[in-house]
Amino acid sequence: MTDQHDRPAPYRQPQQARSAATLARVLRAAEEIAASSGLEEMTITGVAARAGVAVGTIYRRFEDKEQLINALTERMLERREEFVTEQLGKAEPSLQGVMDAYAHALLHSFADHSNLFPELLRTRGTKPPDRGARTITEVHRLLLEAAAPYAGEIRRSDPQKALDTVARAILGACFHNSVRPDQAIGEEAQRQYADELSDMAIAYLLTPDRRGADRT
Repeated sequence: MTDQHDRPAPYRQPQQARSAATLARVLRAAEEIAASSGLEEMTITGVAARAGVAVGTIYRRFEDKEQLINALTERMLERREEFVTEQLGKAEPSLQGVMDAYAHALLHSFADHSNLFPELLRTRGTKPPDRGARTITEVHRLLLEAAAPYAGEIRRSDPQKALDTVARAILGACFHNSVRPDQAIGEEAQRQYADELSDMAIAYLLTPDRRGADRT
């Protein structure tokens, strides 16, 4: 049986262009408030005021705040999956190019809107993966797919496992940077940090196993 948190609760999708534009404005307002004040402080009334619509307009689309957050989560995470896909598609055709694109894309995604993206990515205990966890799985898959043509450059005994390791390491580093008090802030600082993450990944991938391929 599917857990209720495994997918966002459905809401009434707009059928007309004008309604779609209103929905986009509502979700943009919700994202701005949540980014500046947090999801707990976000209210339907506050979102309506910022979006310039009546409270009833939002309730005609969403049953409650939780459903609005589900829609916001879907919107933000889809955008970030698309961004990572786009950046990997533009990567230089080499292992270094793929790692550069992945590190820069992830750091940009986490840095965008302060701590809101990390909050949306957090999983819910031991329940089945939620929307945030599926995004983590997807960006992980995107890296493995983009790096596959250059697996021959990897000097670890198990290239697939090595790519899995760097995917997790870069993702974790970007998440950690977004929640620490002294995170890399500003375009130049973020660029340097992403470069360092990519260099670290490449150094690992191009270094033979320290204890040999047959270690247990």
